[in-house]
Amino acid sequence: MHPDNRVSRRSLLRGAGTALALPFLDAMIPPFARAAEVKAATPARVAFLYVPNGIVMEEWTPKTGEGVGEWALPETLPRITSAIAPYRSELMMLSGLDCNGGRALGDGPGDHGRAGAAYLTATHPKKSAGKDLHAGVSVDQVAAKKMSGVTRFASLELGCEEGVQGGNCDNGYSCTYSNTLAWSTPTTPLPPEVRPRAVFERLFGSLELGADPVRRRLQEMYEKSILDGVLEDARRLQTSLGGADKVKMDEYLASVRDIETRIQSVERNAKSLPINYAAPSASVPADFGEHARLMTDLLVLAFQTDLTRISTVLLSIEQSPRAYGAEIGIPEGHHGLTHHSGDKEKIEKVTQINCYHIKSLVYALDKMKAVKEGDGTLLDHSMIVYGSGISDGNRHDHGNLPVILAGRGNGTLTPGRHIRYSSDTPMANLFVSMLDRMGVEPEFFGDSKGKLDRLSI
Repeated sequence: MHPDNRVSRRSLLRGAGTALALPFLDAMIPPFARAAEVKAATPARVAFLYVPNGIVMEEWTPKTGEGVGEWALPETLPRITSAIAPYRSELMMLSGLDCNGGRALGDGPGDHGRAGAAYLTATHPKKSAGKDLHAGVSVDQVAAKKMSGVTRFASLELGCEEGVQGGNCDNGYSCTYSNTLAWSTPTTPLPPEVRPRAVFERLFGSLELGADPVRRRLQEMYEKSILDGVLEDARRLQTSLGGADKVKMDEYLASVRDIETRIQSVERNAKSLPINYAAPSASVPADFGEHARLMTDLLVLAFQTDLTRISTVLLSIEQSPRAYGAEIGIPEGHHGLTHHSGDKEKIEKVTQINCYHIKSLVYALDKMKAVKEGDGTLLDHSMIVYGSGISDGNRHDHGNLPVILAGRGNGTLTPGRHIRYSSDTPMANLFVSMLDRMGVEPEFFGDSKGKLDRLSI
């Protein structure tokens, strides 16, 4: 506690080997704080949610053009994007943006490898299946370097499908390109973590870096909660909080326990691991929807507690063979269906997969809107990009990408519009504009030609 009885933004609930970060509380803002102080206490967050293999664009693009009003009516949204209708006033759809780095540029086939590697780097990756990989620094990592030392984790790389790192996955392009979004340097990929347990322990687990794996495994077996160790500290804190903050704390602790319980449930149904297994158990749900929800909940908690402000979520890898038989009754692999050659039955199945994927975005928006922060919500203070590095999967098109930009970026964005940009407008222009709103001012990024206009009015 500070001398003026405020709670520090960096306060932790401490217990036996555990330190739990706090969510944003009203008690963290000085009494009679000015708007600038409130804004400083609720910084902008950025997340990139990626889906592979392209989109059926006819069922994605709104039927109306730019501007607030008619485009945002539910009837103007086709099948895939009809799911975002409840949030049409809190997001923008951007048409016309392209990722030139995903194109062949003389390197022949390999669009899926290039799509993954170029999406956030805005560069053309070197064609290689060996160790001499070379792409670019991804936009999330440019922002993360700015956050270095500000938050406990500069960034968080999450995924919902396991992908190998190395080997030839796409016509001479390494699997690393297809299965990684974030690059800290042009030669250093940051593979996503797909295990909810591993993410949970990283965010909320033991601070003892050399924690005994046997003890950790025993804790999992007996389903003890990390909250058990911090409850006394939590009760002590709550005696000094106002009514609204007490509710926030109760909701936050309940969210942590809910995620923990769901992970434990998955682990009970998984194959038992040896007692001396050094890494966290797999904890990966067989159901894609539950896996995506768990990773989203972990992301929201990381943002809510200011453990990080930057994240990427690879919902599925490029060339994903994943079938969605149990989830939506489609037993064929996703990637194979996208090579439909005009087959209406296959196009319909791809459309259904696209409709299923976008529910993950809606779930994230639901969760972020429910978190109250200062003068708004977590969603108000965020910029969430959802999309793919390929538009038409059958043609491997890297132009006119499907792009949704959700949130208000701490009041720097004006959502509720569909903006059509001229063809071949670099996606990198959007990234430069987002970096600017994060307090980063790069002279250039990838193949950018400047900032993207009309994001605010």
